[in-house]
Amino acid sequence: MVATVSNRDGRHDFHFLHGTWNVANSRLKERLVGSTEWEQFSATTWIRPLLGGAGQIEEMTWDANGQAAYGVTLRVWDPETNQWSLHWVDSGSGRLFPPMVGSFGVNGVGIFVGMDMCSGKSVLSRFVWSGISETTARWEQAFSGDGGVTWETNWVMEFVRVPSSESLVPGAEFLA
Repeated sequence: MVATVSNRDGRHDFHFLHGTWNVANSRLKERLVGSTEWEQFSATTWIRPLLGGAGQIEEMTWDANGQAAYGVTLRVWDPETNQWSLHWVDSGSGRLFPPMVGSFGVNGVGIFVGMDMCSGKSVLSRFVWSGISETTARWEQAFSGDGGVTWETNWVMEFVRVPSSESLVPGAEFLA
């Protein structure tokens, strides 16, 4: 599966995410080995616009075995290709992952594709954004070890908006 270029101007497609969200994560413990064992954890994420709305920064925090963990996604709109590039880095690796590139279709579902690593091997990765409303959204990650013929969903995040009156300063819950 390859991300396609659209003629639709999607620079506002991620505006639904601005604000604070509680996130329920379900992640496969092992990937591309036929595992059916999932781990669950909660996170909080803060998202704000950049570049006059043509970009966005997201910081996520969660508990990783009693320690605070952090991740950042930078989303940037490319007006020439009409696509978004999504860039992830987390406090565990400190590594900026290769970008996921794609867009939202007319059905409101966003599909983003790029390369990732799984057990030392390069694999095709896909993000799907769906179920988008003012108070909810769903993100899924899938890997393909066969060039996109088959896909294994290995991570699902269910977003629920935090009312603005209850929003915290990013990372405040981890301050001592």
